[in-house]
Amino acid sequence: MHIDIAGLAPERIVFETSPLAELGLALHALSEPGHHPGLHGWATATASALDPDLADRLHEADFLWRHTFSDIFLPFAGIRDGSVPTGATLADDLDILDRLDDERFAAAALEFTCAGLYGLGAPSPLGNAKMHARALEMAAVHGPRQVEFTRRLLADPAPVRGWVRRLFEDCDRAFFADTWQRVRVQLVADARHKTDLLRRKGIGDAMAAVSSALSVDEASTRISADKLNEGRTSAVGPGLTLIPSTFGWPHLNLLHAPGWRPVIHYPVHRPDLPSPASVELLQLRMEALAHPMRMRLCRHLARSAHTTGQLADTHGITAPEVSRHLAVLKRAGLVTTRRRGRYVLHQLDLTSVARLGSDFLEGILR
Repeated sequence: MHIDIAGLAPERIVFETSPLAELGLALHALSEPGHHPGLHGWATATASALDPDLADRLHEADFLWRHTFSDIFLPFAGIRDGSVPTGATLADDLDILDRLDDERFAAAALEFTCAGLYGLGAPSPLGNAKMHARALEMAAVHGPRQVEFTRRLLADPAPVRGWVRRLFEDCDRAFFADTWQRVRVQLVADARHKTDLLRRKGIGDAMAAVSSALSVDEASTRISADKLNEGRTSAVGPGLTLIPSTFGWPHLNLLHAPGWRPVIHYPVHRPDLPSPASVELLQLRMEALAHPMRMRLCRHLARSAHTTGQLADTHGITAPEVSRHLAVLKRAGLVTTRRRGRYVLHQLDLTSVARLGSDFLEGILR
C-alpha cells in the first residue's frame, strides 16, 4: 500500500490524537479479543461490567469495528471543506462526525458491504440504484442485523446517525471516559515526540519510528506500508495525518478512500511486543518450509547441529542437494551456521520457527 507525498510540505504532515479513533479500536478489542492478547484483562473486565442494553446495542452495530474498521471513526478526514483537525474530546470528534455529509457517512458505515470497491470511488448507495441494490445484497451475506441497519440507513440516514452518536456517547459514560483519561497522556506524548522527530530528522526517520512496517523511498516521494492488501492514495493537497493508538497492535490501519485525507492509524510502541516480520520474510519462510525434504532436514536440525555430510548420509541425498536446501532455509532466517574447527555445523533457529504462527497472524491482521 502506498501514499504519494511528492512535493508535500512537511507542515502538511501532522501527528494528532483522536478519542473517537481510539474508541473504535477499543470496541474492536472488545469484540475480537483474540486479535489483542495483551488486552485480555481489560476486555474481560470491561465486557463483564457493561449494561445489558448497551451490550445488545454494541452487538447490533459491531460490524462497524469488528471485521472492518469503519471510516466513521476518522470523520475529520472526510470533511469536504478543507483540513479539519481531530477533536480534543469525544464530543468534539462526534461533532465532526455530524458534519460529515450523508453520502460520506453512508459510504463509510456500509464499508463492510462494498470493501472491494473501497479504493475506487464508487457512487454513493444513497443516490445510485445499482450501489443501493449491491449494499443490500452484500448486507444479506452478513446477516439480518446488517440488512436491517443498511435498510434503515439507506431509507433515512438522520435517525441512524443519531442512534450511532448516542451509542458512542453511552460507551463514553460506561467505560471509555476513564479509559481515555488513562491513555491520553501517552498518546499525546507519542504524537509530540513523532512531530519533533519529523521536524528534526525528516520523514524517513519519523515513519521508521512509527512502525517498522512503514518505509519511505530514497527520493521521499512515497510512503509504503508492508501490508497484504493493496491500495494507493495521495497526500499531496489534503496532507497526511498520523494517529497513535494504545489499542491498535497488531493492526496498522491506513485510510485511503478517494476524496478523503489519508490517515495512518498506528499502534504506539511497546517494548514487550515484538516488531512485525515483513510480509516478504513471512512468505519466504513459509515457502521454505513447504518442501518435504526441507521439513525432514528441519526435524534433525531442531534436535542438534549437523554438518552437510551428516545430513546427506541420513537422508540419502548428495551433499550439494543438502547445501541447496540449507541455502533456502538460511535466506529465510530459519537456520544458523557456526564453525567448529574444520567442520561447519547447521542448526534450526528455534526462536524464529516458534514465532512463525504469531508472525503469520500478525501479518494478516496488520
